[in-house]
Amino acid sequence: MNLPGPILQPMIECAALTRTYDLGAERVHALRDVTFTVNRGEFVAIMGPSGSGKSTLLNLLGALDRPTSGDLVVDGQSVARMSGDDLARLRNREIGFVFQQFNLLPRMSALENVMLPLTYSPLRGLDRPAIARARLEEIGLGARIHHRPNQLSGGQQQRVAIARALANSPNIILADEPTGALDTHMTAEIMALFSRLHQKGLTVVVITHEPEVAAYAERLLTFRDGELVKDVCQAPIAVNGA
Repeated sequence: MNLPGPILQPMIECAALTRTYDLGAERVHALRDVTFTVNRGEFVAIMGPSGSGKSTLLNLLGALDRPTSGDLVVDGQSVARMSGDDLARLRNREIGFVFQQFNLLPRMSALENVMLPLTYSPLRGLDRPAIARARLEEIGLGARIHHRPNQLSGGQQQRVAIARALANSPNIILADEPTGALDTHMTAEIMALFSRLHQKGLTVVVITHEPEVAAYAERLLTFRDGELVKDVCQAPIAVNGA
């Protein structure tokens, strides 16, 4: 008797996604007819050389831009048809961003930096300090909540940035070269953290040019010249506690 497998729920659906730009008289095709689906709870790495379309794709997936043609659906909502205000609400509610640069405010503590996204939450009555503290404890910085960025290592600062991305309890984490400013040891720590978040049910999408980073994901998408040229599943690096 064959038991049914888990029901897959699409979180990100790209259908014939195309993005072009006009640079003077030249039309640049940043993305060409890209189609793929990321299911809820997947950990996906996106790789490709410079100019392959990775950054353009991140802007689209993060509702920071709209496609020229095709459709992008995030958690059942079509980005291509959204107003600017609706895009902002989608970003605030569904997506947490992590970048190569930590972008922490230097005069604020770790706790205060993590509280910042909660300032724009439409929910009233939130205990913002308690939520921020819980996020910092979740990523292993509960003992450093009052430290400022210059009192933290690079890896710790990136952990604060991840806690900030988690502040509004998003369904998706989009990380753009999140280990680009870190050494090998800190890179392993940050990627292990992403793995643990994935195991808790978050959808994690990491853009990277490093195979060692992509190896933590269970699926690898490879782009070249704006096209998706490879989509493969892989056995991810095992992480203790994940």
